[in-house]
Amino acid sequence: MNQVRQEEISLRKTELKALQAQINPHFLYNTLDAIGWLCEEERCQDAVEMVNALAKLFRISISKGHELITIQKEVEHARSYLKIQKIRYEDILDYRIVIEEQILHKRVLKMLLQPIVENALYHGIKNKRGGGCIIIRGYEDRDNLIFEVEDNGSGMDPETLEKVRKKLSGTFEGEQADLKKGGFGLNNVAQRLRMYYGDQAEILVESEKGIGTCFKIFLNKKT
Repeated sequence: MNQVRQEEISLRKTELKALQAQINPHFLYNTLDAIGWLCEEERCQDAVEMVNALAKLFRISISKGHELITIQKEVEHARSYLKIQKIRYEDILDYRIVIEEQILHKRVLKMLLQPIVENALYHGIKNKRGGGCIIIRGYEDRDNLIFEVEDNGSGMDPETLEKVRKKLSGTFEGEQADLKKGGFGLNNVAQRLRMYYGDQAEILVESEKGIGTCFKIFLNKKT
């Protein structure tokens, strides 16, 4: 029984690392292209900031192979992503990050926020005329650590919202191609949360067409 349990733990770690490795390669290609364009336009300071943010993003993604990182590092990871995208989409993107100081030392599964932020940008802000703002919040209540990623983008109609909720709960029964469309990063986060925390974690979403979307991650502080 011990051997079976160790094999299960090893398998879970392997699956987690495989899921964490599924960073959208297009983001890297687009960022490198943007750096080249900034250099050509002699926007050297922006290019330097983007390179530094990209380096920090991948350094935290790797985290010496650790699955758990401090909330401070997790927030830095999301901030680095937003810095890069702010340079690329300066005319349409604003962001704010509000995290309670007393939770910054606590450890969470890495790469929870960035895929949700990416979803907010590409499926919320970019689809709204005039752009908008993404807000990241982190705080605790009596039982949970709570993270919110809110945007005032295009929002979702009820049918799309229900589909996203099913993806997050693992009950979506559509074709795999449809599962990946417009939400693979979200599905990745939900899978990793279930795999690592079990029923001690939950991700919920509220959205209204034309108003915006808010994702909430609940992590039981006892896990």
